[in-house]
Amino acid sequence: MPIQKTCTILRSERLIPYGYSLVLDAGEIADTAHPGQFLQVQCDGQFLRRPISICDAGAGRIRIVFEIKGKGTQILAKKRVGDSVDVIGPLGHGFPIHGETVLLVGGGIGAAPLFFAARRCLGTVHAILGFRSANTAVLTEVFRSVCRQVDFTTEDGSLGESGFVDGPLRRRLEETKYTRILACGPQPMLRAVAKIAAEFNVPCFVSMEERMACGVGACLGCACKMKDGSYQRVCHDGPVFSASEVSFDD
Repeated sequence: MPIQKTCTILRSERLIPYGYSLVLDAGEIADTAHPGQFLQVQCDGQFLRRPISICDAGAGRIRIVFEIKGKGTQILAKKRVGDSVDVIGPLGHGFPIHGETVLLVGGGIGAAPLFFAARRCLGTVHAILGFRSANTAVLTEVFRSVCRQVDFTTEDGSLGESGFVDGPLRRRLEETKYTRILACGPQPMLRAVAKIAAEFNVPCFVSMEERMACGVGACLGCACKMKDGSYQRVCHDGPVFSASEVSFDD
């Protein structure tokens, strides 16, 4: 059951030019959170809350990692230790994290919720993370600390392999029999990951990125089209779906 709580900021950190990390004293929200779920965060003076994925949780603390994308997140980025934020969570349905050998595929800030999944997975975990460049890469060291192997790609070749995640993804699937793939990132990346996973017959679960207003499925603003023609609410029915069910058609 989602909880509304005013949380004190315990740690504030700038990770990259437009990317920030906050650790919140979140009590029971943190203790009940599951990888892939998110918070609805109130930003001072803004009518609508901002949905932000949970990067890590435990012992009463939640970490969120986000990019500045508008006025709300710009306000949030200015918060400092000791300030407070009003949040509702945990919200949504998260990743199925069981499996003997799990492959995580993240793009940009979409890597953040996958770290929580990496920490909670009981089996062997590998990861492929794609960024625009080395100076936009986040959480690289913490992923190395919890994953058996991590591959990086950047569009300009400044970190890891030059290009996108699909190249190393194909190689990993040719080399290793994975129980499942968990992915989060921009929709073009998710489309590519879903297609490759289907080719190799590996179950794949994707966290969809859609604009959310209410966060509880009431406003229908975040509807996502399924292959059967129906629409699912990302905030309520997701944000994680089986890739085999999602329609990635434009």
